[in-house]
Amino acid sequence: MSEERPVCNTCFHHCALSSGQTGYCRARGNVDGVIRAVNYGCLTSIAMDPIEKKPFAKFYSGSEILSVGSFGCNLRCPFCQNYTISQVDSLKASFRQMMPEELVNLALSIPDNLGLAFTYNEPLISYEYVIDCAKLLKEKDPSKKVVLVTNGTAEEKVISEVLPYVDAMNIDYKGDAAFYRDELHGDLASVRRTIEMVYASCHLEVTCLVIPGKNDREDFIRELASYLASLSPSIVLHLSRYFPRYQYDIEATPKADIKRLEKVAEQYLPSVFLGNMF
Repeated sequence: MSEERPVCNTCFHHCALSSGQTGYCRARGNVDGVIRAVNYGCLTSIAMDPIEKKPFAKFYSGSEILSVGSFGCNLRCPFCQNYTISQVDSLKASFRQMMPEELVNLALSIPDNLGLAFTYNEPLISYEYVIDCAKLLKEKDPSKKVVLVTNGTAEEKVISEVLPYVDAMNIDYKGDAAFYRDELHGDLASVRRTIEMVYASCHLEVTCLVIPGKNDREDFIRELASYLASLSPSIVLHLSRYFPRYQYDIEATPKADIKRLEKVAEQYLPSVFLGNMF
């Protein structure tokens, strides 16, 4: 008799997992017949960051926020800046265990800390940890803010559960449908659905890392900007300059190209910001 394998419904991959097996993201697994976040409370990165670094341009500017990340990701971006944590599992990641009570107490102990940012790797693959920490933080100090920096490829149920506890999201919009499918092992439809669920519920900013020969076409930026404007012209768009990372050795995006695409996006959105322009 074959083993019944429960399915993880956190994202579009819908991994069917045998006992002890982890999914495509390396962070969710079958533990005694139940799908769980095996990276729950496993923090690989913890730092105070300027809110602008997330990036957020129009959300409590000038503030600093306690930022944490774990390991794993449900995409395979060949240009990932954080591949040393996003593309590894529990056996290769270096982490410390920090349960919600400890993390929240740390956040509350830091003077002038805005709140908690879940970032560095993909936070929604361990959405239970995000919710548990966010609920506890809000219970102890409702003035504190919770932000997510995410690729947006979680299922609708996950987004619905997380949204009540989140004050702001920055969602990556990496390219067209073919780019997601062929190079990222991703799903653009999931990203769009997440954007459409989020923009009316909390502060939303969107980031596009502009990569030469991949997503630097004017028609793509025009389509992206017009799509966001059709939802709300108040959505902030970041056009970020690419530099060679991980498996990509493509040369850095020319500054002139970023400025040219900025003008295209500004035809639709009043708030367009440029990143990595050093």
